[in-house]
Amino acid sequence: MIHVILDNYGSHKHPKVRAWLDRHPRFVFHYTPKSASWLNAVERIFAKLSKRWRTRGVFRSLVDLQAAIERFHAETTDNPKSFVWTADPDKIIAAARRGIKRWILPVMAAVATSGDRGDEIRT
Repeated sequence: MIHVILDNYGSHKHPKVRAWLDRHPRFVFHYTPKSASWLNAVERIFAKLSKRWRTRGVFRSLVDLQAAIERFHAETTDNPKSFVWTADPDKIIAAARRGIKRWILPVMAAVATSGDRGDEIRT
């Protein structure tokens, strides 16, 4: 089996992609949770680039912007640094469980007792 981890972008779930997966059962897609861009390495690169530009970026033309992107790319690839995960996974899981108990379960209970199909949540 080949496991592929993807973000939740819609094209990954397109019917043609699903049909391809049906024809290639060795591949299994797993999706990162929504609102979890910190799990996606390319999002971290974009965040670093955006932060740098917010503090030091002035671009008078498209050519200036392109040059800045190329410099950033060169700096990043010429001197790569490994990402070291420092967060405690047990704390992350505990926080997620607290969120589920506090937010998700009450909403599900409200939908279940509202008598509707869940199209609308009444509080």
